[in-house]
Amino acid sequence: MKIKKVETFPLLYHLPEPYGDANGYKKYRTCFLFKITTNSGIQGWGECIDWLPTLEKGFQDRIIPYLLGKKATDRIQIVSVVKKWSERAATGISMALTEIVAKSAGLSVCDLWGGKLRDSIPVYASFQSYSEKEDWINHSLKLIDQGVGIGFKKIKVKIGGKVLQEDLAHIQSIQKMLEEKIQLALDANQSYDAATALRWDRYFREWSNMLWFEEPIPMDRLVDYKLLRANLSIPVAGGENLKTTAQFLPLLKEGVVDIIQPDVMHENGLDGYRETIHLSRAFGLRSSPHTFDGPLSRLYALFVQACLPPWSKMDNDKIEPVEWDVMENPFTSLFSVQPTNGSVTIPEGIGIGALLDMDKVKKYRWDRSVYH
Repeated sequence: MKIKKVETFPLLYHLPEPYGDANGYKKYRTCFLFKITTNSGIQGWGECIDWLPTLEKGFQDRIIPYLLGKKATDRIQIVSVVKKWSERAATGISMALTEIVAKSAGLSVCDLWGGKLRDSIPVYASFQSYSEKEDWINHSLKLIDQGVGIGFKKIKVKIGGKVLQEDLAHIQSIQKMLEEKIQLALDANQSYDAATALRWDRYFREWSNMLWFEEPIPMDRLVDYKLLRANLSIPVAGGENLKTTAQFLPLLKEGVVDIIQPDVMHENGLDGYRETIHLSRAFGLRSSPHTFDGPLSRLYALFVQACLPPWSKMDNDKIEPVEWDVMENPFTSLFSVQPTNGSVTIPEGIGIGALLDMDKVKKYRWDRSVYH
């Protein structure tokens, strides 16, 4: 079963109105999909993220020539080579080869991994809170109201991009509107120092619906994270940009977070991602995946959660939620698996068990024009 063909599908969508977080505004959304086909006709889809011209050139000039003729079952060896050139491309390739092996065995991805422990996974609505509108707070409230209206029971909003008092006014408005009946996570995108982050705790102690405080300070300040975890009244979460299990180990060993948040597309291989998730269980910690940037990587994060034992026997069969992008982004709905009332049912079919909307792929295919 050798790789016969690799096709790339770079997708681009220009946002009519920018939105963003403490790191700035997004003016477009991208998605880079590719399909690997074997000489026996079995196909597998992969996904990675980066600047589209860089990915396309890397695939055409180096990655595709390397892949052609390789045995599709040699996933670990192939990924180890490709990650020297592009870690993100290696992750996507590990997805595609995993699907190919599952299909060749007539299994779903979950069955290939030993079988799922649950049929559905909770997801939380992930918002990019800031916009260029003068009344950005009211605009944010409207989006959140829409998300809750379609059944999301957990949400995450951004802070750290405005002065603390303005962000606080935003969160207080959300709490008033939702009457603290919807669980809420706050994500500061590593914007604060420890002293500023601690100022939020007087409000956390008043609110009964808080899920976690995400990346309040830079992730390399482990001593400050230990201070925060010891003094904050809600869980501390982080780790979306870490690339390997080894990079997560200090967080686990030093006890600096309550919840780790690995991202399938940011780690350098699906196998490494699974290793990180399972290692969190050995330390008795929760794992709530970061999956804002890609529909296929989000699907794989759901598969991993479906096969994951609960983090604590006290929670029985409860499982941590997966992030779901609810902002304007046509790529979120590229695959047929979508949430209903705040949870996603794991598909039963072989491979990924989900259909790809090829009409959308054709509609948003990047025309190689310059974008920024």
